[in-house]
Amino acid sequence: MSRKSTLTLLAAATLVVGAGCQPDRAEPSAPAGDSNQTRVVPHDEAAPQLSVEATQTLYTAANSDPVPVMLGSDDLTAGIPGDGPLTVEQIKKWLANPENHRVIKPELPLGLAAAAANIAGLDQNPMTRAKIELGRQLYFDPRLSSDGTVSCASCHHPDEGYGRKTRFGVGVRAQEGNRNSPVSYNRIVSTLQFWDGRAASLEEQAAGPIANPIEMANTHDVAVGTVKKIEGYRLQFDAIYGENQVNIDNIAGAIATFERAIVTMPAPYDYYEKVRTIERNYADELDTLKEDDPEVYEEYQQALAGSKPMTESAKRGRELFFSDRSGCTACHAGANFTDEKYHNLGVGMEVKDPDLGRYVITKLDADRGAFKTPTLRNVALSPPYMHDGSQATLEEVVAWYNKGGHANPYLSDKVKKLDLTAQEEKDLVAFMKEGLTSAFPKICTDRLP
Repeated sequence: MSRKSTLTLLAAATLVVGAGCQPDRAEPSAPAGDSNQTRVVPHDEAAPQLSVEATQTLYTAANSDPVPVMLGSDDLTAGIPGDGPLTVEQIKKWLANPENHRVIKPELPLGLAAAAANIAGLDQNPMTRAKIELGRQLYFDPRLSSDGTVSCASCHHPDEGYGRKTRFGVGVRAQEGNRNSPVSYNRIVSTLQFWDGRAASLEEQAAGPIANPIEMANTHDVAVGTVKKIEGYRLQFDAIYGENQVNIDNIAGAIATFERAIVTMPAPYDYYEKVRTIERNYADELDTLKEDDPEVYEEYQQALAGSKPMTESAKRGRELFFSDRSGCTACHAGANFTDEKYHNLGVGMEVKDPDLGRYVITKLDADRGAFKTPTLRNVALSPPYMHDGSQATLEEVVAWYNKGGHANPYLSDKVKKLDLTAQEEKDLVAFMKEGLTSAFPKICTDRLP
């Protein structure tokens, strides 16, 4: 097949939308008609269907011609169309559609889009719909663990804000770790992973828990052997990576690809900022904006609707959050509300042998007791908080910062006593809960091969 005829066939194919296993969103969704929403093309039963063997040719041809796709679109993560157990025939039909092997150029939703320059890892591990779907299956599959009881989702579940409401992560045989489960969304704009940054990439992070004796307590060789025995997985690995390419690197690469597709949708804060921008830029024209510029007027109305969950308390909290007085943005900066750096807040430093965090990796005194700044997007959905899960509520977190953390020789110079009033503490919490909470894409949590 020539490159020209291959790309012609690709152009004729339709996007596959996962029709089955789509739980309703638990969080508020973006207003209808938002310009950042991906256009979803219905599945066409008459779309060209190719043999599994031909998909590798299509993948190679399409690799130099990626298609822009907005992350957060439900069809990316909703699973292979169908209901009930995932069958081999459904997998074959999915793999035979060339559009599922087209390389994706990911775009980010309103708000998070400002962090697009931080996207990393795609040169080594490009995204395709087929790889996202394979990663989804592996992410929710407990068969990767030694006793078949623990999956990635056991500690990072969509029903609990992609974290877990236990203080510490819980692995096989109910073993507890000593750190709270970090969230697994918006990882596409993050590089070093884990609380201490010990994983250099999302791929390295995805492989780690499989062999961790407290988490999945398996070996990479045994996990690979398990996956090889499952026909549905073998078909997908052959089509995506080539024949006999079931290995730990590709297992981790697929999981990482799925995780990169999990992003937060626009939050009320993002729409509120758009309202403020339009009102500032069109201050003298708002009364006639509908007639003078219908397109901007429509954007304005959508932004007003999207920002409604923010109460006056949340709006005051927004002003305080970005002020020099609170200093919140010294660490929770940028579109994802994190500087991706490590800080000692004094959490857990009062004990005899504290968790030294980043220091264990770098051996730098400045990193003693320092842990990675987490994103504040959707933070209200994933209690408890801090690296050790010691603070059950956002109210406790704000109170901790207000008192200046816990004094120790390595306390970050960004942590200082704030002297906030009780109302100001409430306003900051309101901003995080109301302003920064948004929807996730729909995820199919079962339907495994």
